[in-house]
Amino acid sequence: MLDVQVLTKAVGDLDEPKVLDMLKEFVATNPGSEETEAVVSACQKGMAVVGDLFDAKEYFVGDLIFAGELLNSALEILKTVMGGESNGKAGKIVLATVEGDLHDIGKNIFKSMSEAAGFEVYDLGIDVPASTFVEKVKEIKPEILGMSGVLTLALDSMKNTVDALKEAGLRDQVKVIIGGNPVTEQACQMIGADAFTTNAAEGVKMCQGWVS
Repeated sequence: MLDVQVLTKAVGDLDEPKVLDMLKEFVATNPGSEETEAVVSACQKGMAVVGDLFDAKEYFVGDLIFAGELLNSALEILKTVMGGESNGKAGKIVLATVEGDLHDIGKNIFKSMSEAAGFEVYDLGIDVPASTFVEKVKEIKPEILGMSGVLTLALDSMKNTVDALKEAGLRDQVKVIIGGNPVTEQACQMIGADAFTTNAAEGVKMCQGWVS
């Protein structure tokens, strides 16, 4: 089994050759889903380290961009063992980082894992206003709407989006899941979402439960 602490440190250090070599070796062992989840979680923790170093002004925007690219490369390698890829699509998810928030690392992890589980994901990007969510839900008719945010102000944007769905008469037609640092059980209730998570793998399992 791969040493997850070493992997987390390598991701945090932005040591691309080491991260990719470790993951290729890991995939070659044909791991089970629990082991794979632990490895994805280690990558997420490494990204959290990157975020902390950025906040501490030890890393800069270029480092964040590189970290995002490194994560995409990592998930591309892990996709083959992330499981759940089905012939038919599991369902449709509309996903975005909400208005006022520009963080997309967590969203991108969730997107990759959802796609690996067979979902069709429509990623609207970052800083997305409530009206754009509503238009896309009308157009795509997804089973699930996913909202991500790292800043505390994201909670208000999430609530605004749920309220806008209600006004448009769409709230009952879609399950809403929210994710990111500030989300809690209390915030979830205030926003009116169906579920919250700070763990992408757990979030995908919830979505699978809704569509099964």
